[in-house]
Amino acid sequence: MRTGAFLYPWDVDGDPAAPDLLAGLGLAQVTLAAAYHSTRALSPRHPAHRVVTAEHAAVLYPPDPARWAGRALRPFPAGDWAPGDAYGRAAEALAATGLEVHSWVVLAHNSRLGAAHPETSVVNAHGDRYPWAPCIARPDVRTLLTGLAAEAAVRPGAAGTELESCGWYGLAHLHAHDKTSGVPLGGDREQYLLSLCFCPHCREGYATEGADPEELAAAVRRALAPVWAGTGPAGGLGDLETPALAWRARTARSFQEAAVAAVRAAAPPGFRVLLHADPDPYRCGADAGTDPAHVLRLADGVVARPPKVAAFAAHARPGTVLAANLPVVTGMGGAPARLAADAGRARADGATELRLYHAGLASDEDLAAVRTALRELG
Repeated sequence: MRTGAFLYPWDVDGDPAAPDLLAGLGLAQVTLAAAYHSTRALSPRHPAHRVVTAEHAAVLYPPDPARWAGRALRPFPAGDWAPGDAYGRAAEALAATGLEVHSWVVLAHNSRLGAAHPETSVVNAHGDRYPWAPCIARPDVRTLLTGLAAEAAVRPGAAGTELESCGWYGLAHLHAHDKTSGVPLGGDREQYLLSLCFCPHCREGYATEGADPEELAAAVRRALAPVWAGTGPAGGLGDLETPALAWRARTARSFQEAAVAAVRAAAPPGFRVLLHADPDPYRCGADAGTDPAHVLRLADGVVARPPKVAAFAAHARPGTVLAANLPVVTGMGGAPARLAADAGRARADGATELRLYHAGLASDEDLAAVRTALRELG
């Protein structure tokens, strides 16, 4: 199976040995971050650093001044963790080994944007803002993110792109010194209810679907009351369930359409566009909730976690890319020693390709297991 691996520019830029090491794994492509959120990451083989702190969401190349002139909302350049055109330097070094480079673009996940422009953030039913989650219903946010999609995706030499967080974001976020485990909020229902946005644009949107936004917010609070009390799971929204989801689904669909259209308009012929996606329309986060039939008419394919690939396979056409995202970092819950077996199960679910998360974070031992598995897979 055609296999690609995720990578940060700082894993390659300044390390002359990295490109040949990665090419020697048996990969066909590298999905290289061009726009990414804040993170603290290990880079276990780099000769100049071993821990990289990306202090805020940033583009990892110089943004085009002409594109963003006069705009209040614009991408933030990276600091010293990815200076200048770190993406371009890494991409050039990787391409020199024969690896195909695709860009990796994170869209609706940006805590720096929320800090600088609080009004752009998702607001939950209790009135709390999520500065890491831009509300994709806001016209100014959509203009920013579609422009970012086009610029960050279509970097020189890139053969395609993979758009992450191309939809609703919400509660789920590994925030600095996270203290949210005192009440169990890990269920899909709780995540969804705490991710419903009640900014002015979303309130207006719920109203267009026939739901009173104040009644909907009150219903969300009532549904969550047993969770806060520790007496049971979250409840339902009754008659307000349908209009709430209808607004969310309609907004996500139109945002995905606009983002993909912006990339297509900027890209050369044959440029491949994939979305990180989940078949559950309630899902918020990096793998945004989608309608599988719709997203596969829109994009060239998806990157999805197994076994959710199967839900997309039911709507695939000839040539559709269904890339199963498999973790291969043991310290992050991956199992590189089981990669060949996991790939076989993903193929049975309909996967046509593999994505490995994450070659730059993996130990030498993990990468040795990946190399062995890819040789076995042929």
